[in-house]
Amino acid sequence: MDEDTLSHLTSLRRALHRYPEPAWREFYTTSRIVDELERIGVDELHLGREALDADARMAVPDESELTTWREAARDAGARDDVLDATEGGFTGALAVLERGEGPTVALRVDIDALPITESESAAHVPADEGFRSSNEGFMHACGHDAHATIGLGVLEAIADSDFRGTFKVVFQPAEEVIGGGKAVAESGHLDDVDHLLAIHIGLDHPTGEIVAGVGGFLAVRQFEATFTGESAHAGGHPAQGRDAVQALATAVQNLHAIRRHGDGATRVNAGVVSGGTATNIVPERATIEGEVRGETTELKEYMSERADTVVKSAATMHDCEATVETTAEAPSAESDASLADVVYDAAGTVSGVTSRLRTADLGGSEDATYLMDRVQKHGGRATFVGVGTDHPGGHHTPTFDVDERSLAIGVDVVSEAVTELGR
Repeated sequence: MDEDTLSHLTSLRRALHRYPEPAWREFYTTSRIVDELERIGVDELHLGREALDADARMAVPDESELTTWREAARDAGARDDVLDATEGGFTGALAVLERGEGPTVALRVDIDALPITESESAAHVPADEGFRSSNEGFMHACGHDAHATIGLGVLEAIADSDFRGTFKVVFQPAEEVIGGGKAVAESGHLDDVDHLLAIHIGLDHPTGEIVAGVGGFLAVRQFEATFTGESAHAGGHPAQGRDAVQALATAVQNLHAIRRHGDGATRVNAGVVSGGTATNIVPERATIEGEVRGETTELKEYMSERADTVVKSAATMHDCEATVETTAEAPSAESDASLADVVYDAAGTVSGVTSRLRTADLGGSEDATYLMDRVQKHGGRATFVGVGTDHPGGHHTPTFDVDERSLAIGVDVVSEAVTELGR
């Protein structure tokens, strides 16, 4: 990669890092991506409802929240035409290059940020060099700014290559809430894809290391359990109340007591709990925002069924009612070894790659699994590629950052693999 291209990618990544936006609110980010797509030149550009199945979106914030972020993006310089196309939180984009007869290859990158306040330490490069988050309380703490940048870099490289076929790049919103993958998968845009690559930077692999076929995806379901009881004076008439927080506390304890399954790893977490309004009122309402995971989709379903039973039983024990709503979920997936081999071989030709792994476990969840599953069920192949980067803080921490040398490595490895698939 020449110095001018690397300089442009670095500047772009920093611009995206400076303006992080959470799930379904990536208005400015989408506008900036569209600017780049138009500069590169694509044969098709799908925005808004054209790129997503509207009914398959999950974890979408309310309209007032979307409007606030949309207007903030306008103030930051987002284009009116993109804001119009993405109104209602239909963020993200899908770009297509048509290069004659050949296979259809797709690349998926995600674009959303996290609700984390970024470090102001002088030791934190974005703070020291002036591209720390300007949206206080939010930051790119998982590298999605780098993902979007690599996606654009690969698109430009393929546009200038001898690739033959159709190349699609999905700039997916709402990965962090497991809310966008299903909407992209069910849009139909991937049904003709022969080969799908999804990427993630870091994952505790150092700069220069490439994982050709990440595995070990945990299927996940996120849920909200609401307990409803009856308020009463906690001092004068406590027996007249039905304590929703007591039901919640029982549920939290028993969620963590769910038996682990002999067929593989399972997880459960009550991540956010809340309830009550005052110390002298028996609380009539309480909520748990939690999740379950499993090494396979079937194990996730086992955990889901047990969690629902625990919640409802805890409510009954304390004379309350309970409802459980799924807010987001994603299946497990497996990378195709034969496609990972293409990436592995491509990585061997790229300057800057110092180590290649055929596979390594993710140890977490990703809604790219929806896209992988969709492509595989339609006869195609899919792999999840890890692009190593040195990061001073762990993923999802205030000091997370990427080694910008990884941008060029990621672009070169993926574009070489895509070009090879289209020869």
